[in-house]
Amino acid sequence: MRFVKDAGPSITPVSYPARVAPLPEDRPAEEAPPEGPADEGLRGEGERIEMDATRARRSFFGMQAEEEQAPYPTLIPVEKRPQKVAIDLVDAIREIKTSANEKKRNFTETVEAHVMLGVDPRRGDQMVRGALTLPHGTGKTVRVAVFAEGPAADEARAAGADVVGGDELIEEIRTGGGKLSFDKCIATPMYMPRLSKVARILGPRGLMPNPKLGSVTNDVSGAVKAAKSGRVDFKIDKTAIVHVGLGKINFSDENLRENIGAFVHALLLAKPVGLKKTSKYVGYVKKFTLSSTMGPGFPVTIPSLSAAADHYNNSKVQAS
Repeated sequence: MRFVKDAGPSITPVSYPARVAPLPEDRPAEEAPPEGPADEGLRGEGERIEMDATRARRSFFGMQAEEEQAPYPTLIPVEKRPQKVAIDLVDAIREIKTSANEKKRNFTETVEAHVMLGVDPRRGDQMVRGALTLPHGTGKTVRVAVFAEGPAADEARAAGADVVGGDELIEEIRTGGGKLSFDKCIATPMYMPRLSKVARILGPRGLMPNPKLGSVTNDVSGAVKAAKSGRVDFKIDKTAIVHVGLGKINFSDENLRENIGAFVHALLLAKPVGLKKTSKYVGYVKKFTLSSTMGPGFPVTIPSLSAAADHYNNSKVQAS
Protein backbone atom coordinates (compact mmCIF):
# COMPACT_ATOMS: atom_id res chain seq x y z
CA MET A 1 0.00 0.00 0.00
CA ARG A 2 2.84 2.36 0.69
CA PHE A 3 4.33 1.53 -2.72
CA VAL A 4 1.08 2.23 -4.51
CA LYS A 5 0.63 5.42 -2.62
CA ASP A 6 4.04 6.73 -3.50
CA ALA A 7 3.95 5.53 -7.10
CA GLY A 8 0.54 6.93 -7.93
CA PRO A 9 0.03 9.75 -10.42
CA SER A 10 0.41 13.24 -9.12
CA ILE A 11 -2.62 15.52 -9.62
CA THR A 12 -1.85 19.17 -10.20
CA PRO A 13 -4.47 21.96 -9.76
CA VAL A 14 -6.14 23.21 -12.97
CA SER A 15 -6.12 26.95 -13.65
CA TYR A 16 -8.46 28.61 -16.20
CA PRO A 17 -7.59 31.82 -18.04
CA ALA A 18 -9.37 34.95 -16.81
CA ARG A 19 -12.25 36.17 -19.00
CA VAL A 20 -12.41 39.90 -19.73
CA ALA A 21 -15.11 41.52 -21.82
CA PRO A 22 -13.60 43.03 -24.94
CA LEU A 23 -13.93 46.79 -25.50
CA PRO A 24 -15.81 48.06 -28.59
CA GLU A 25 -12.59 48.99 -30.34
CA ASP A 26 -11.20 45.50 -29.72
CA ARG A 27 -14.12 43.80 -31.43
CA PRO A 28 -13.55 42.62 -34.97
CA ALA A 29 -15.32 44.55 -37.74
CA GLU A 30 -18.58 42.89 -38.69
CA GLU A 31 -20.54 43.23 -41.83
CA ALA A 32 -23.52 45.63 -41.72
CA PRO A 33 -26.83 43.77 -41.51
CA PRO A 34 -29.08 44.00 -44.53
CA GLU A 35 -31.76 46.72 -44.53
CA GLY A 36 -35.13 45.62 -43.28
CA PRO A 37 -38.61 46.96 -44.05
CA ALA A 38 -38.38 49.45 -41.12
CA ASP A 39 -35.22 51.06 -42.61
CA GLU A 40 -36.87 51.26 -46.01
CA GLY A 41 -39.88 53.01 -44.46
CA LEU A 42 -37.63 55.58 -42.77
CA ARG A 43 -35.78 56.22 -46.02
CA GLY A 44 -39.09 56.66 -47.87
CA GLU A 45 -40.28 59.13 -45.24
CA GLY A 46 -37.07 61.13 -45.61
CA GLU A 47 -37.48 61.26 -49.38
CA ARG A 48 -41.06 62.48 -48.99
CA ILE A 49 -39.95 65.28 -46.67
CA GLU A 50 -37.27 66.36 -49.14
CA MET A 51 -39.82 66.37 -51.99
CA ASP A 52 -42.19 68.55 -49.96
CA ALA A 53 -39.38 70.98 -49.22
CA THR A 54 -38.47 71.12 -52.91
CA ARG A 55 -42.10 71.68 -53.89
CA ALA A 56 -42.30 74.59 -51.44
CA ARG A 57 -39.37 76.25 -53.28
CA ARG A 58 -40.90 76.23 -56.73
CA SER A 59 -39.64 78.66 -59.30
CA PHE A 60 -41.79 80.50 -61.77
CA PHE A 61 -40.06 82.01 -64.80
CA GLY A 62 -36.71 81.53 -63.12
CA MET A 63 -37.73 83.35 -59.93
CA GLN A 64 -37.79 81.54 -56.64
CA ALA A 65 -41.22 81.57 -54.97
CA GLU A 66 -41.74 80.45 -51.41
CA GLU A 67 -45.12 79.02 -50.51
CA GLU A 68 -46.81 80.54 -47.48
CA GLN A 69 -46.93 78.34 -44.44
CA ALA A 70 -50.21 78.32 -42.51
CA PRO A 71 -49.73 79.63 -38.98
CA TYR A 72 -50.39 77.35 -36.07
CA PRO A 73 -53.95 77.87 -34.78
CA THR A 74 -54.16 79.88 -31.59
CA LEU A 75 -57.02 80.96 -29.36
CA ILE A 76 -58.19 84.54 -29.86
CA PRO A 77 -59.46 86.15 -26.66
CA VAL A 78 -63.02 87.46 -26.90
CA GLU A 79 -63.27 91.17 -26.25
CA LYS A 80 -66.31 91.97 -24.15
CA ARG A 81 -68.14 95.15 -24.97
CA PRO A 82 -68.48 97.53 -22.05
CA GLN A 83 -72.04 97.63 -20.79
CA LYS A 84 -73.90 100.91 -21.20
CA VAL A 85 -74.86 102.79 -18.09
CA ALA A 86 -78.60 103.32 -17.58
CA ILE A 87 -79.71 106.91 -18.12
CA ASP A 88 -82.82 108.95 -17.40
CA LEU A 89 -85.87 108.44 -19.62
CA VAL A 90 -85.80 112.00 -20.98
CA ASP A 91 -82.11 111.70 -21.85
CA ALA A 92 -82.72 108.34 -23.53
CA ILE A 93 -85.44 109.83 -25.76
CA ARG A 94 -83.09 112.66 -26.77
CA GLU A 95 -80.27 110.22 -27.54
CA ILE A 96 -82.58 108.12 -29.72
CA LYS A 97 -83.68 111.17 -31.70
CA THR A 98 -80.10 112.38 -32.13
CA SER A 99 -78.98 108.96 -33.37
CA ALA A 100 -81.92 108.71 -35.80
CA ASN A 101 -81.33 112.20 -37.19
CA GLU A 102 -77.65 111.47 -37.84
CA LYS A 103 -78.57 108.41 -39.93
CA LYS A 104 -81.02 109.75 -42.47
CA ARG A 105 -83.40 106.94 -43.33
CA ASN A 106 -85.95 106.72 -46.11
CA PHE A 107 -88.70 106.04 -43.56
CA THR A 108 -89.81 107.27 -40.16
CA GLU A 109 -88.37 104.97 -37.52
CA THR A 110 -90.40 103.57 -34.64
CA VAL A 111 -89.42 104.01 -31.00
CA GLU A 112 -89.27 100.51 -29.54
CA ALA A 113 -89.12 99.24 -25.97
CA HIS A 114 -87.41 95.96 -25.08
CA VAL A 115 -88.03 94.85 -21.50
CA MET A 116 -86.27 91.90 -19.86
CA LEU A 117 -88.50 90.48 -17.14
CA GLY A 118 -87.61 88.26 -14.21
CA VAL A 119 -90.23 85.60 -14.95
CA ASP A 120 -90.12 82.05 -16.27
CA PRO A 121 -92.12 81.89 -19.54
CA ARG A 122 -92.30 78.09 -19.30
CA ARG A 123 -94.59 78.37 -16.28
CA GLY A 124 -98.23 79.09 -16.98
CA ASP A 125 -98.69 81.16 -13.82
CA GLN A 126 -95.90 83.56 -14.85
CA MET A 127 -97.14 84.41 -18.35
CA VAL A 128 -97.11 88.18 -19.00
CA ARG A 129 -99.41 89.56 -21.67
CA GLY A 130 -101.72 92.52 -21.97
CA ALA A 131 -103.03 95.34 -24.10
CA LEU A 132 -103.27 99.11 -23.81
CA THR A 133 -104.31 102.13 -25.82
CA LEU A 134 -101.47 104.60 -26.16
CA PRO A 135 -102.46 108.20 -25.31
CA HIS A 136 -100.92 109.54 -28.53
CA GLY A 137 -101.27 106.50 -30.77
CA THR A 138 -98.61 104.49 -32.56
CA GLY A 139 -98.16 106.88 -35.47
CA LYS A 140 -99.00 104.32 -38.14
CA THR A 141 -102.16 103.38 -39.98
CA VAL A 142 -103.68 100.18 -38.61
CA ARG A 143 -105.79 97.96 -40.85
CA VAL A 144 -108.49 96.17 -38.86
CA ALA A 145 -110.36 93.01 -39.83
CA VAL A 146 -113.60 92.03 -38.10
CA PHE A 147 -115.19 88.59 -38.14
CA ALA A 148 -118.88 89.28 -37.73
CA GLU A 149 -122.19 89.14 -39.51
CA GLY A 150 -125.52 90.93 -39.36
CA PRO A 151 -125.83 94.06 -37.19
CA ALA A 152 -122.34 93.55 -35.71
CA ALA A 153 -120.85 93.69 -39.21
CA ASP A 154 -122.70 96.93 -39.91
CA GLU A 155 -121.36 98.44 -36.66
CA ALA A 156 -117.83 97.44 -37.64
CA ARG A 157 -118.11 99.10 -41.04
CA ALA A 158 -119.54 102.26 -39.46
CA ALA A 159 -116.65 102.34 -36.94
CA GLY A 160 -114.08 102.26 -39.76
CA ALA A 161 -113.07 98.60 -40.07
CA ASP A 162 -111.06 97.89 -43.20
CA VAL A 163 -112.13 94.26 -43.71
CA VAL A 164 -115.44 92.82 -42.52
CA GLY A 165 -116.60 89.30 -43.23
CA GLY A 166 -117.65 85.93 -41.95
CA ASP A 167 -117.14 82.45 -43.34
CA GLU A 168 -116.07 83.81 -46.71
CA LEU A 169 -113.29 85.83 -45.05
CA ILE A 170 -112.09 82.73 -43.15
CA GLU A 171 -112.00 80.75 -46.40
CA GLU A 172 -110.10 83.57 -48.13
CA ILE A 173 -107.44 83.53 -45.40
CA ARG A 174 -107.19 79.73 -45.49
CA THR A 175 -106.64 79.62 -49.26
CA GLY A 176 -104.68 82.86 -49.59
CA GLY A 177 -101.23 81.34 -49.14
CA GLY A 178 -100.43 83.35 -46.01
CA LYS A 179 -101.08 86.79 -47.54
CA LEU A 180 -103.02 89.05 -45.17
CA SER A 181 -104.36 92.55 -45.77
CA PHE A 182 -104.83 93.60 -42.12
CA ASP A 183 -102.84 94.24 -38.92
CA LYS A 184 -105.46 93.57 -36.21
CA CYS A 185 -108.25 91.02 -35.84
CA ILE A 186 -111.49 91.38 -33.91
CA ALA A 187 -114.17 88.71 -33.66
CA THR A 188 -117.52 88.20 -32.05
CA PRO A 189 -117.78 85.24 -29.61
CA MET A 190 -119.85 83.18 -32.05
CA TYR A 191 -116.99 83.18 -34.58
CA MET A 192 -114.26 81.87 -32.28
CA PRO A 193 -114.94 78.15 -32.95
CA ARG A 194 -114.86 78.81 -36.69
CA LEU A 195 -111.49 80.57 -36.49
CA SER A 196 -109.83 77.27 -35.57
CA LYS A 197 -109.48 76.64 -39.32
CA VAL A 198 -107.04 79.56 -39.67
CA ALA A 199 -105.46 79.45 -36.19
CA ARG A 200 -102.16 78.17 -37.62
CA ILE A 201 -102.02 81.21 -39.90
CA LEU A 202 -103.11 83.92 -37.47
CA GLY A 203 -101.52 82.54 -34.30
CA PRO A 204 -97.79 82.79 -35.20
CA ARG A 205 -98.33 86.40 -36.38
CA GLY A 206 -100.05 87.44 -33.17
CA LEU A 207 -103.35 88.14 -34.95
CA MET A 208 -105.52 85.50 -33.31
CA PRO A 209 -108.37 87.20 -31.39
CA ASN A 210 -108.11 86.72 -27.62
CA PRO A 211 -110.77 87.46 -25.00
CA LYS A 212 -108.07 88.52 -22.48
CA LEU A 213 -106.87 91.22 -24.89
CA GLY A 214 -110.34 92.53 -25.66
CA SER A 215 -110.32 91.42 -29.30
CA VAL A 216 -113.21 88.97 -28.74
CA THR A 217 -116.21 91.09 -27.84
CA ASN A 218 -119.77 91.95 -28.75
CA ASP A 219 -118.88 95.67 -28.63
CA VAL A 220 -117.37 95.61 -32.09
CA SER A 221 -117.59 99.36 -32.61
CA GLY A 222 -115.59 100.19 -29.47
CA ALA A 223 -112.94 97.56 -30.26
CA VAL A 224 -112.44 98.91 -33.79
CA LYS A 225 -112.10 102.48 -32.54
CA ALA A 226 -109.59 101.41 -29.89
CA ALA A 227 -107.52 99.52 -32.48
CA LYS A 228 -107.57 102.50 -34.81
CA SER A 229 -106.60 104.94 -32.05
CA GLY A 230 -103.40 103.10 -31.09
CA ARG A 231 -104.17 99.89 -29.23
CA VAL A 232 -101.02 97.83 -28.60
CA ASP A 233 -100.79 94.18 -27.55
CA PHE A 234 -97.70 92.85 -25.79
CA LYS A 235 -96.55 89.40 -24.73
CA ILE A 236 -93.28 87.90 -23.49
CA ASP A 237 -91.33 85.66 -25.85
CA LYS A 238 -89.42 82.47 -25.04
CA THR A 239 -86.54 84.49 -23.58
CA ALA A 240 -88.80 86.45 -21.16
CA ILE A 241 -88.45 89.70 -23.14
CA VAL A 242 -91.29 92.01 -24.23
CA HIS A 243 -90.90 93.87 -27.54
CA VAL A 244 -93.33 96.67 -28.35
CA GLY A 245 -93.46 99.83 -30.48
CA LEU A 246 -94.52 102.98 -28.63
CA GLY A 247 -94.59 105.70 -31.27
CA LYS A 248 -92.63 107.32 -34.05
CA ILE A 249 -89.35 109.18 -33.90
CA ASN A 250 -91.07 112.42 -35.01
CA PHE A 251 -93.28 112.49 -31.88
CA SER A 252 -92.52 115.18 -29.32
CA ASP A 253 -90.50 114.22 -26.25
CA GLU A 254 -93.51 114.67 -23.97
CA ASN A 255 -95.77 112.51 -26.14
CA LEU A 256 -93.20 109.72 -26.20
CA ARG A 257 -92.76 109.97 -22.44
CA GLU A 258 -96.52 109.66 -21.89
CA ASN A 259 -96.74 106.65 -24.22
CA ILE A 260 -93.87 104.97 -22.38
CA GLY A 261 -95.47 105.74 -19.03
CA ALA A 262 -98.74 104.18 -20.21
CA PHE A 263 -96.90 101.04 -21.29
CA VAL A 264 -95.02 100.72 -17.99
CA HIS A 265 -98.31 101.14 -16.13
CA ALA A 266 -99.91 98.35 -18.20
CA LEU A 267 -96.84 96.17 -17.67
CA LEU A 268 -97.23 96.52 -13.91
CA LEU A 269 -100.91 95.58 -14.14
CA ALA A 270 -99.91 92.41 -16.01
CA LYS A 271 -97.44 91.35 -13.29
CA PRO A 272 -97.99 87.69 -12.29
CA VAL A 273 -99.52 87.17 -8.86
CA GLY A 274 -97.13 84.36 -7.97
CA LEU A 275 -93.99 86.49 -8.26
CA LYS A 276 -92.12 86.39 -4.95
CA LYS A 277 -90.82 89.96 -4.78
CA THR A 278 -93.09 92.43 -3.06
CA SER A 279 -91.74 95.56 -4.78
CA LYS A 280 -93.33 96.70 -8.01
CA TYR A 281 -90.12 96.64 -10.04
CA VAL A 282 -87.47 94.69 -8.10
CA GLY A 283 -87.36 91.13 -9.38
CA TYR A 284 -89.87 91.91 -12.13
CA VAL A 285 -88.37 94.49 -14.50
CA LYS A 286 -84.72 93.52 -14.80
CA LYS A 287 -83.74 95.76 -17.74
CA PHE A 288 -85.58 98.36 -19.84
CA THR A 289 -84.02 99.43 -23.14
CA LEU A 290 -85.25 102.02 -25.64
CA SER A 291 -84.16 102.13 -29.27
CA SER A 292 -85.27 103.17 -32.72
CA THR A 293 -85.96 100.69 -35.52
CA MET A 294 -82.36 100.64 -36.78
CA GLY A 295 -80.56 102.51 -34.01
CA PRO A 296 -78.61 101.55 -30.89
CA GLY A 297 -80.29 100.75 -27.59
CA PHE A 298 -80.15 102.93 -24.47
CA PRO A 299 -80.86 101.42 -21.02
CA VAL A 300 -83.27 103.46 -18.90
CA THR A 301 -83.24 103.82 -15.12
CA ILE A 302 -86.12 102.31 -13.17
CA PRO A 303 -86.86 105.47 -11.08
CA SER A 304 -87.43 107.55 -14.23
CA LEU A 305 -89.80 104.86 -15.59
CA SER A 306 -91.67 104.79 -12.28
CA ALA A 307 -92.06 108.58 -12.41
CA ALA A 308 -93.45 108.40 -15.98
CA ALA A 309 -95.92 105.65 -15.01
CA ASP A 310 -97.10 107.61 -11.96
CA HIS A 311 -97.52 110.75 -14.08
CA TYR A 312 -99.68 108.85 -16.59
CA ASN A 313 -101.74 107.26 -13.83
CA ASN A 314 -102.37 110.62 -12.13
CA SER A 315 -103.35 112.28 -15.39
CA LYS A 316 -105.72 109.41 -16.15
CA VAL A 317 -107.37 109.74 -12.73
CA GLN A 318 -107.77 113.50 -13.13
CA ALA A 319 -109.28 113.08 -16.59
CA SER A 320 -111.83 110.58 -15.30
